[in-house]
Amino acid sequence: MSTRWMDSPIGGLRLHTSAGLLTAIEFGAEVRGSRVADPVLDATEQQLTEYFAGERKDFDLPLANDGTEFQQKVWGELRRIPFGETVTYGEIAARLGYEPVVSRAVGAANGANPIPVVVPCHRVIGSNGTLTGYAGGIERKQILLDLERPGLF
Repeated sequence: MSTRWMDSPIGGLRLHTSAGLLTAIEFGAEVRGSRVADPVLDATEQQLTEYFAGERKDFDLPLANDGTEFQQKVWGELRRIPFGETVTYGEIAARLGYEPVVSRAVGAANGANPIPVVVPCHRVIGSNGTLTGYAGGIERKQILLDLERPGLF
């Protein structure tokens, strides 16, 4: 297991890898420590840097799939949301073949996403178009959406 800290426009990020897979990105990390040699950490930091600079729209990283079957389905659908677009929790439920009532479970799975930004849970909004819950805080969600579509809100 390897960890690296990096600075970003949304604050410090702590990147975690294990067995050659990106396992987590944590918000609010204090940028510190020595740099561990790890090709997945190198690629993750490079791709995130490009994303924040407006030079990357998609990520090509080996991701861990630690979660329930339902969470994995939701996270897979999140990866299908195009850069600069948003969908609602209900739309995710419908895309997965569920009734709208499942949108709360979609929200819970979205909130449990261990690899935010790379798995773009920030692109999911409330049914009335408002920004709703985000593990990193609404301010970070707004910054990420503005980065992808200036003037969206």
